This record gives sequence, C-alpha cells and structure tokens, in this order.
Amino acid sequence: MSVEAFIDSNVFVYLFDETAPDKRRRAERLVRRCLENGSGCISYQVVQETLNVVIRKLGAPPERARLLLDDVLAPLWQVNPTRSLYERSLRLHARYGFNFYDALIVAAALEAGCTRLYSEDLQHGQQVEQLTIRNPFAGH
Repeated sequence: MSVEAFIDSNVFVYLFDETAPDKRRRAERLVRRCLENGSGCISYQVVQETLNVVIRKLGAPPERARLLLDDVLAPLWQVNPTRSLYERSLRLHARYGFNFYDALIVAAALEAGCTRLYSEDLQHGQQVEQLTIRNPFAGH
C-alpha cells in the first residue's frame, strides 16, 4: 500500500464546521481531490475520532454521520491496528516527543507509505522519515 497523503481527523471535522467557511472550503477541496484520484488515505483512528467529534461535539445526526462514513471515510480507510503499528508509534513517541495518539497518526501515515500528512495539530513542515507534515490551513 502506498499513497501520497494521509489526512488527519481535524481536516474532516472542518467539513461540518459552519463557523470556519474558509477552512471548510479547503477541507472539501483536499478531501475531494484525494477521493477522486486515490491519492489519500486514513486509518481506523481517524474514522473513530472523526465520527466521535462530528456526532458528539458538532451534533450531526446519525444519518449524516453514516453518509460521511460510507461516502468519505470508508473509501479512504487503509490502515488498521497491528502490533507493528503500535510498536512504531511507541518509537515515534520516544524519538519525537509526540503524544501517543499523534504518534499513532504519524505511524499510520508512514505504514501507508505516505509522503505528506495533512494535519492542523502537528508542526507544519516537520519531517519524519519520508513524511512531511503539512497544515492545509496554514498561511491563509
């Protein structure tokens, strides 16, 4: 498995955020592009985090959350939990000081062979092995 970009859950949350229209448009463009050309992926963790925030914090009705799962998240979902994923995340946590859940995101992106990780929560421009972290909302 090797795709270009890994998308963190915060990008998907902006698809539902009506208080940040610019970020919502940017998130829509990024997600649409990844779906159309197969250049993006996510992990089980992104699915869980996204659905939790969309339902619990943003109040999306269950049907809308299910459509998000079916039409957006499931087609991008490529990385599942494995022992090697957890071991790699522990090494990343120790080496780079990421919190454990961020280390899992970075490890999943690396496991998928990605060269870019789109996230608002990590340091823009940071390089981790072949992976470059990009904030898709930075500078705008």
